[in-house]
Amino acid sequence: DRIDNLYRHRGELLGVPSGFSSLDHLLGGFQKSDFLILAARPGVGKTSLMLSFALHAAQEGKVVALFSLEMSAEQLVQRLVSQISGINAQRLRLGQLEEDEWPAFSEAIGLLSELPMYIDDTPSITVIQLRTKCRRLASEHGLDIIFVDYLQLMDSEVRSENRVQEVSYISRSLKGLAREIDVPVMTASQLSRAVEQRQDKRPVLSDLRESGSLEQDADIVMFIYREELYKEDTPNRNIADIIIAKHRSGPTGTIQLYFNKELTKFADVYTRVAPDEYAVPMSPVDVP
Repeated sequence: DRIDNLYRHRGELLGVPSGFSSLDHLLGGFQKSDFLILAARPGVGKTSLMLSFALHAAQEGKVVALFSLEMSAEQLVQRLVSQISGINAQRLRLGQLEEDEWPAFSEAIGLLSELPMYIDDTPSITVIQLRTKCRRLASEHGLDIIFVDYLQLMDSEVRSENRVQEVSYISRSLKGLAREIDVPVMTASQLSRAVEQRQDKRPVLSDLRESGSLEQDADIVMFIYREELYKEDTPNRNIADIIIAKHRSGPTGTIQLYFNKELTKFADVYTRVAPDEYAVPMSPVDVP
């Protein structure tokens, strides 16, 4: 059936679109039954990029389940409203809106309320709880993609000798969920401190925290790297490297996205994301 579907829709993007043309060019969208890991050091933009993926998928009519173990649903909604409205995320959080921003705020709330996006902020959710909720969503509403933020905060129902074994169990379970429901499952993940202890700060697969099974289970591993966090004089300010370090069914490589700190929003490098704000044009994809 899948091969027949590929033939009938040849030339089309078959996966769930990421919202970034350069990334879709490399991955072909997020494919059914794939288990994806999005990893970075704290404060680099894991949640922001995952929210961008989720928002775009929902805007394309895809049914999205978003499980947030780190931030509350209210905090996520504030970030989503900022991305939709273009209102500074910090001022939005503090309620310091200008008079002329209220219409954009109200419109963003209205648009967000209409999207097929289900947010669950149960802290320390277990694998069994998450699987049960996803099965119910898939049965009642259909489900196109699942996001988890983030893996190391999930609770394991099984008693293990150490946290590495627990993370391995959670990783295998999320991969099994992707296969069972036949939708892409993306989880954010922490990187180990080893990144900070070497000269080249670009993440590699061995930097995945409690990495053993994560690297093995994942169909795709993506890292976020922002040079400006390590080099003040970098010419690549506001640019994030999205490193595809593992791609089981296709090429690896690096694409670059623009990062707007005020909106905590990513965009294709050639996209205008705010008045008088452009990123330096770059090649859409860099595949070794």
